[in-house]
Amino acid sequence: MAKFNRELARKRRHLRLRKKISGTAQRPRLSVYRSLRHIHAQIIDDTTGHTLVAASSAEPELKGKLAIGGNKEAAKQVGLVLAQRAKEKDISKVVFDRGGYIYHGRIAALAEGAREGGLEF
Repeated sequence: MAKFNRELARKRRHLRLRKKISGTAQRPRLSVYRSLRHIHAQIIDDTTGHTLVAASSAEPELKGKLAIGGNKEAAKQVGLVLAQRAKEKDISKVVFDRGGYIYHGRIAALAEGAREGGLEF
């Protein structure tokens, strides 16, 4: 009997989501990746395949402010920084790609921070 692989299951869910979610120039995709120690988010235009804006709890700018990079407070700060950088590039509306993770905890905190920063999704 095969052992359940949590990461493989997440990747399958993400592929299933990506069939439905795609970012355009008018409404790019906000993609989230969560590791045990950090959280990463980027805004991507899928038509050209370019990352427009990115933020991470592993960046030196945020690493100094945060005691731990892998908790909800860090995720919210990453969302706020990402929204601020998106505003500088005139991005206000995005499509949220949760990356196969459930919308709970750090993923929800990042989304809440991005909404507070002014992004609409």
